[in-house]
Amino acid sequence: MSGLNWKPFVYGGLASIVAEFGTFPVDLTKTRLQVQGQSINGCFKEIKYKGMFHALFRIWKEEGVLALYSGEIAPALLRQASYGTIKIGIYQSLKKLFVDRLEDETLLINMICGVVSGVISSTLANPTDVLKIRMQAQGSLFQGGMIGSFIDIYQQEGTRGLWRGVVPTAQRAAIVVGHLIMSGLMGDTIFAHFV
Repeated sequence: MSGLNWKPFVYGGLASIVAEFGTFPVDLTKTRLQVQGQSINGCFKEIKYKGMFHALFRIWKEEGVLALYSGEIAPALLRQASYGTIKIGIYQSLKKLFVDRLEDETLLINMICGVVSGVISSTLANPTDVLKIRMQAQGSLFQGGMIGSFIDIYQQEGTRGLWRGVVPTAQRAAIVVGHLIMSGLMGDTIFAHFV
């Protein structure tokens, strides 16, 4: 542990937080679109949004411009801070186990490190993802703070509630980088890892 480089963990977390600020309104509208029209929860039965831009403007109009960032941004930042910190840090640390020099990296090593770091980070950060999605979905209906919501989910659903959806979330994280590189759409470049 004394040889562990903490820079990738710190930079990964900071980069993820900055990215979340830029993409949060899009993620918010995506979540609202995904949960609308469901019959399980009466709060989401109504089809309110016709598409992403309609949802964006309707949320802005009905809940105010701050609704695009307020309330739900805290769990989103927590999710990105934990997920990004773990993923980038583990990815860089794993690569150093396999190679000493950048020139010695191979596509296979990068893919293995990407898959392993994606699965570990998404699994560990899943409770923050569950919280973020639930708070986004509820929007102005949401009452209470982030910590209280964690406690409520745990008390009502137990540990299973905090890790709901962990398998598909981990699978998604595992295949994203590998698919982009292996499909030939992108080479093993900085841009591919950025995407």
